Amino acid sequence: MRRREFITLLSGAAAAWPLSTTAQQIERIRRIGVLWPYTEADPDSRSRIASLLQGLRGLGWIEGRNLRFDYRWGASADDPDRIRRYAIELVALAPDVIVAGSGGIAVELKRTSRTVPIVFPTANDPVGFGLVESLARPGGNATGFSGFDSARTDKFPELLKQIVPSLTRVAVIANPNPSRGGGNASLGAIEAAAAPLGIKVSPIDLRDVDAIERGVAGFAGAPNGGLIVPPAALATTHRDVIIKLAARYRLPAIYPLRLFVSDGGLMSYGPDTTDLYPRVAGYVDRILKGEKPGDLPVQFPTKFGLVINLRAARDLGLDVPSILLATADEVIE
Repeated sequence: MRRREFITLLSGAAAAWPLSTTAQQIERIRRIGVLWPYTEADPDSRSRIASLLQGLRGLGWIEGRNLRFDYRWGASADDPDRIRRYAIELVALAPDVIVAGSGGIAVELKRTSRTVPIVFPTANDPVGFGLVESLARPGGNATGFSGFDSARTDKFPELLKQIVPSLTRVAVIANPNPSRGGGNASLGAIEAAAAPLGIKVSPIDLRDVDAIERGVAGFAGAPNGGLIVPPAALATTHRDVIIKLAARYRLPAIYPLRLFVSDGGLMSYGPDTTDLYPRVAGYVDRILKGEKPGDLPVQFPTKFGLVINLRAARDLGLDVPSILLATADEVIE
C-alpha cells in the first residue's frame, strides 16, 4: 500500500471513530430498578408501570434496546423486612436509577444507598420523610413527586359533607408511622378543614388489618359518621378491607384514588396517574442523561379528578346532589 493511500485510509477511520463511539453510547443498555409496593397482578400497578414505559418510549428509551428493567414486586409497607431485602438486592445490581413505588420504599432505598439515584412518583411528605432537604433543592440522591399537598387533602371533608349534609364525625384512616407507608402527613390539614364544618375528626390506625377493623367497628357505633382515607401505600394495599368495612357499617367514604371507586368505594378525589407517570419518565430521562436528582425540584401532580360511584351511593341510601355530579370528572353507574 502506498504511503498516500495509507494516510487517506487512516484519516477516514479516525473520522468514523467519534460517530461509532456516539452510537455505542446512545445504544448502550441502561439499567432501571423498580421497587413496587403492590403485586404485578394488581391492575393499578400494571396501569402505572405501562404509563411509565410509554413515557420513556416517547423519550427514546426502549426496553430491550437501550433499557433493562429489574423489578421487585409486592414490597408492601406492612412487611418492612421484604422492602429492606429488595432494596439491598436492587442497589447491589448498580442500576442507573431506581423508581420507588411509595414514599416508605424511597426512604428504605435512601437508607440503603446515598449514591444510586432514586425517583419517587408519590411521597406525601418528602421533606418530613427525610428524602429531600427541600422541595425546591432536594440535594442528595432522591427526587420525584409528592402525591398531595395540604391544599388538596383539605378538600376531603368538604366533598364528603356535600354528599352527606348530616355528617358530624369522620374517621381518618392514617398510619401513625408515616415512614412505613405514609398516611398521616395530611391529618393536620384534614382536621383544620373539618373544624369550620362542624366535623369532629378521629384517627384510625392503618398499620394492619386488625387495627383497621377494630377502629372502624368502634367508630361506627355512633351516628352521622363517615370515613376519610388520605393517600398512603398501606391504604391502597388494604383497600379491599376498607371498602368492605365502609359498606358493612354503612359509612360514606372518600378515597384518594379512582382505583378505590372502581373497586366499589363511594367517591374519590386524587391525582390523575395517566398525567403523572409520563412526568416521572421525564425525570428518569434527565437523570439518565446526566442530571443529578438533587438538582431536580420535587413537583406536585397538575391534574386531579373527582369520581363518584352512584351504585355505592344508592346502596348507602344517599342522593348525590346534582351540583356535585356536575362537577365530577367521572360518574360510575
